[in-house]
Amino acid sequence: MANIKDSLEAALNIDGAQGVALVDLKSGMALGLAGDAPNLDIEAAGNTEIVRAKFKVLQSLGRKDSIEDVLITLGSRYHLLRIVGGAAGLMLYLNLNRADANLALARHKLAQIEGDLVV
Repeated sequence: MANIKDSLEAALNIDGAQGVALVDLKSGMALGLAGDAPNLDIEAAGNTEIVRAKFKVLQSLGRKDSIEDVLITLGSRYHLLRIVGGAAGLMLYLNLNRADANLALARHKLAQIEGDLVV
């Protein structure tokens, strides 16, 4: 069991991590931020729109499924969006430098962090 601060610090130890945020999906507001990625709070808030859109698609199709994570691949970055508990409440947003990251390992470690997180 880990609190928000400990969870964010653990996520920053993932290879290639530049920044991490715990974000409320309804408001887009960050409950916690760590790292030195520029505009981390703005990116975190913006990425909630992507997750909310996917939840709307699932709902409109009548699917009773959950989202584990969403990957956004940019030229020099990965943005990994991990839904906390698979529900539309909280999200861990991890900003990774592609040159330094191992995507499979990052997904695995972020899933462990999400599983241990207590808010």
